[in-house]
Amino acid sequence: MHPLIREITRSQLKKVPELKPGFTVRVHQKIKEGEKERVQVFEGVVLKVSHGEGTQRTATVRKVVEGIGVEKVFPLHSPNIVKIDVTKKGEVRRAKLYYMRKRFGKSARMVEHHVTDEERAVEQARMDAYIEEAVKAEEERKKAEEAAEAAKVKTEIPEASETPPAA
Repeated sequence: MHPLIREITRSQLKKVPELKPGFTVRVHQKIKEGEKERVQVFEGVVLKVSHGEGTQRTATVRKVVEGIGVEKVFPLHSPNIVKIDVTKKGEVRRAKLYYMRKRFGKSARMVEHHVTDEERAVEQARMDAYIEEAVKAEEERKKAEEAAEAAKVKTEIPEASETPPAA
């Protein structure tokens, strides 16, 4: 990846909690209607988290509204996402929970536990450390590039205007 593109994507990263399939999340999203802007909350179960790392990372969240299943794919680092709260952590054994689309009522329940304030604080500290680590790595990469450039300048071949050594 080009260094300029890498730097731009690093600057666009947001603090996002660790999301896994089975987690119940509350996504606060900016909605623009005409000239007005408001925040809409979408609460549901994470079916999948895709694209791994970086600004391209997305999460598919599903909820049931009046008997009809609604799924939304959220780009996690989008400027339209205000915040994401993890309310429950469900225990699942799969990476993609597509089977939940066919289930309803009691069969759609998962074993889950509620997230405490202490767990939220630990998650926040983890996110802060991740961002700090990414910034340090970027600074080290820039220093290494500058050192390599300086070494390259020192080892360049002298110009042809100098007299060649006598043979």
